[in-house]
Amino acid sequence: MKRLRFRLEYDLVRLMLASVGRLPWRATSAMGSAVGWIFRVLDRRHRRIAADNVAAAFPHLGPAEQRAIVRGVFDHFGRLAFELMKFSGLDREAMLARVEWEGMEWAEAAATSGKGILFFTGHFGYWEIQAIAYAAATGRPIGTLARALDNPGLHALLERMRGGTGNFPIYRRGALRRVLRALQSNQAVAILIDQHIQPPDAVTVSFFDRPAATTVALALLARRTGAAVIPVFALPAGPGRYRLVIEHPVEPPADDSPEAALDFTQRCTDVLEMYVRRHPELWLWMHRRWRDDDGGGDRGE
Repeated sequence: MKRLRFRLEYDLVRLMLASVGRLPWRATSAMGSAVGWIFRVLDRRHRRIAADNVAAAFPHLGPAEQRAIVRGVFDHFGRLAFELMKFSGLDREAMLARVEWEGMEWAEAAATSGKGILFFTGHFGYWEIQAIAYAAATGRPIGTLARALDNPGLHALLERMRGGTGNFPIYRRGALRRVLRALQSNQAVAILIDQHIQPPDAVTVSFFDRPAATTVALALLARRTGAAVIPVFALPAGPGRYRLVIEHPVEPPADDSPEAALDFTQRCTDVLEMYVRRHPELWLWMHRRWRDDDGGGDRGE
């Protein structure tokens, strides 16, 4: 049954890939919104998680405003999937014609250091498109920390989409060695910092005034390598158009102490929270970011 399900999923995505290549951008976005609506209606579990998370994060908003954010979240992630399929099939010139950059000078300055770049973001906006577009614009591929998809056919398709401009995945097994090698070669590595991480690989920071176990890897890598740590965010700028924002680097940990790692991770999380508060419909609220055991991470005490 699993093999049959995987095959059906793969065939469906291949059909969608063939379709979006022929569609105009507005129709592609509309199709994505429709799929997002279907998932919101049918996926009661993730709809409930998103609603609970939004209510806890924005208690000052009324029920109608909270429901509007949840609707926007499902709508956005449906569009993200379809626009990623369409964007990844463009040639380099067509990609760059759809992108406007803000803050590229921060990345260019960091690239001259010879120590590599540690980009960080979250499951926010068009993060997949940002990585593809950055490599297309600069000719410098990014290594992205990723988890392999359960469906091997879909995994191969996603790898081709992500790797079209030279980007390469870094999976958990042997990840530290590959990350260090990439940074030593003055390459960039991208890390998502908004997933629940189990101790001892986590510190507990405040995210929307709630304790959230967050990876400490970014702090350890920044201290060990001296690579610049730069926040990046990808915002919509119209149908099939994107504003890709590179923020100024975050100051590295002051020393090797747990307190410094905690302080640094909190500062990085604060940048992500600032963007999510500005555009709450662009973040993955249906993820169980906060867990009952989030208080178990190291608080640097």
